[in-house]
Amino acid sequence: MDILTIFLRTVLIYFVVFLMLRLMGKREIGKLSLFDLVISIMIAEIAVFVLEDVEKPVMDGIVPMATLVLIQIIIAYVTLKNRNLRILFDGKPSVIIKQGLIDREEMRKHRYNLDDLMQQLRQNKIMNVADVEFAVLEPSGKLSVVEKSLKAKETAIDEQGLKGTIRYEGLPLPLIMDGKVQDDNLEKIGKTRFWLKNQLQFKGARDFKEVFYCSIDHRGRMFLDRKR
Repeated sequence: MDILTIFLRTVLIYFVVFLMLRLMGKREIGKLSLFDLVISIMIAEIAVFVLEDVEKPVMDGIVPMATLVLIQIIIAYVTLKNRNLRILFDGKPSVIIKQGLIDREEMRKHRYNLDDLMQQLRQNKIMNVADVEFAVLEPSGKLSVVEKSLKAKETAIDEQGLKGTIRYEGLPLPLIMDGKVQDDNLEKIGKTRFWLKNQLQFKGARDFKEVFYCSIDHRGRMFLDRKR
């Protein structure tokens, strides 16, 4: 009898949660903001409590879930009319890369590190930071990227004057991250710290610590972002 009761309660709660999420709208499926995440977690937790305690009336779970959905619908409607409230609940986009330069302060504000940036760029099928004109971190945590034009890329390569000097094929290698030289990557391309320092001085950086991020691709194109 207990097994049958658990089975029926599970089926009922499944359809209740499914209905609740449908009522919250298609926006929830495509975009999960901080507010949406809190609502979804709370609904899931309430559903688990109802399933774990067979003695607890099902309505003790349905009523709180319905209340949360009602709150979400009301706030979603109100934020449609008021942008300030929309920013308060959903947050606002943050520009991580602007005109080809990484905004270190904006990254620090959101506790967003270089590894996060590299991962999300790869998810956008971009292997080199040098190819990015703008990168915007959306409130949902997704990174939206605008690539540089082909002409801008070719100009950057011509300005480097390093074509044909690197015997390495693969993804761009970070040579400096947060002011620290990545010696293992220098070894991969057969270069030394002395060579790297000369390249940095050519670009106006006197010391490794002045550089926030520096990478090089298999064509010898170097990307440099200095600390500001």
